[in-house]
Amino acid sequence: MTHQFPADVVDAVLRHMNDDHRDDNALIVRAFVDSSAASATMTGFDGDGGEWSIVASDGSTTTARVSWPGGSITDRPSVRREVVALYDAACVKLDVTPRPH
Repeated sequence: MTHQFPADVVDAVLRHMNDDHRDDNALIVRAFVDSSAASATMTGFDGDGGEWSIVASDGSTTTARVSWPGGSITDRPSVRREVVALYDAACVKLDVTPRPH
């Protein structure tokens, strides 16, 4: 069964990702879902991966899920580790220089 994080943990992570890492959301989506995405907002996550709402270059919207690179997780520190791993993998895939963590 997929691990479900408490609502307060999900809310805090989503707030941080969408306030402080908007560009990272878009980068992750461009690398793993839609290379032409105009923007993306993280909308949820669980122990198996993250979910994003994507705005395409034509203005249409869709949602997508990306699995955590390291596999299933069950604790809050692992969320950060896996999001950073997604970001780093996206940078490699898109040939973008990553910023320091």
